[in-house]
Amino acid sequence: MNVDNFRLQIGGKEYVPIIIGGMGVNISTTELAVAAAKLGGIGHISDAIAGYVCDRIFNTSFISRKRKKYAEYSNNPDKSAVQFDLEEVAAAQKKYIEYTMAKKTGSGAIYLNCMEKLTMNNSIPTLKVRLTAAMDAGIDGLTLAAGLNLRTLDLIEDHPRFRDVKIGIIISSVRALAIFLKRASRLNRLPDYIVVEGPLAGGHLGFGPADWHTFDLKTIFLEVLAFLKKEGVSIPVIPAGGIFTGTDAVDYLQLGAAGVQVATRFTISKEAGLPAEVKQNYINAKEEDIVVNMASTTGYPMRMLTSSPTLRYAIKPNCEGLGYLLENGGKCTYIDEYYEALAARKAGEPLVIKEKTCLCTGMANYDCWTCGHTTYRLKETTNQLPNGKWQLPTAEDIFLDYQFSSDHTITLPKPEVSGTTRLNL
Repeated sequence: MNVDNFRLQIGGKEYVPIIIGGMGVNISTTELAVAAAKLGGIGHISDAIAGYVCDRIFNTSFISRKRKKYAEYSNNPDKSAVQFDLEEVAAAQKKYIEYTMAKKTGSGAIYLNCMEKLTMNNSIPTLKVRLTAAMDAGIDGLTLAAGLNLRTLDLIEDHPRFRDVKIGIIISSVRALAIFLKRASRLNRLPDYIVVEGPLAGGHLGFGPADWHTFDLKTIFLEVLAFLKKEGVSIPVIPAGGIFTGTDAVDYLQLGAAGVQVATRFTISKEAGLPAEVKQNYINAKEEDIVVNMASTTGYPMRMLTSSPTLRYAIKPNCEGLGYLLENGGKCTYIDEYYEALAARKAGEPLVIKEKTCLCTGMANYDCWTCGHTTYRLKETTNQLPNGKWQLPTAEDIFLDYQFSSDHTITLPKPEVSGTTRLNL
């Protein structure tokens, strides 16, 4: 029995039941999403810091224009006046998504991971623009993440694609799901799929920093299935977080999962956006190198490698150019801690920021090495090269292993000849 014995049904369409999660900033690249769609699965891109992503891909100037406009606030802890131009937000979103969708081939789909917690100092208007622009640009689906998303559907109910685009919600408890469904039912627009994310997932977690380890994905997943059955609601349920092998996926599919969402193994794929040297750090990581901390300014716990450069940041907040995580009113806990540390620093001493990090800068620079708990197992999935480094598999290598492997085996990528190996170092 393998994953290929099953199919995922969403909105009348059939897919290989493998979804690659939306890892920002631009770890889940266009190329990674396109690879999943080509193979008949579902890929994600993320709209986290989309203006910056556009600048890297297209040599646009979204970030530099914003930084120039608000340069006078660079030494001011009050960032309330630092606002995003909504037309610029829409333009960046459309440009990035149209570019991605134009490259799509195959029978699969490409969805957008959209974080509610990306508040941008103007949470409701910016979220509406991001979602609207994504639908205008032709995205296949919207995966609502990082928040309860209580008002999200209201923001787009008048859009002509409101009932056409596929909409999913990421939750980590029955309680969160029940709250969202109650709101959605008022609009007669239930989600097309539900992603149940467990405590072993990467990035921001929907659990407390002290008790995340007391939860497990299978229990939450079964509770969600039981809740939906009790309510008489039929919605595809997709577990995520810690599903490392095709056999892990089959275990959930046999329990009633419609598909699985996976991400950690794809962080080291050739198509993923992390720099090659960072991918080597992921593969070399040991279990003790992976921590859940509260360094994120979102208030959510976050899993990352202890060697993440962002954990040693003591840089000036970069809100004038970025500022994607500014709360309404221009608030950010990193800004607070930075200026407190600056005021307390004695002459000749280095500036030390202990609790928080400038996550916008860290994610944009690939200095925040967010990861899933099973990252320490990545070395099981590829070949070590004679020079001690590791071969980087393609997204297709990983996807097909999930699809066709059995008995918890992992098929390693075909070793590369010496003439091409150096390209992955």
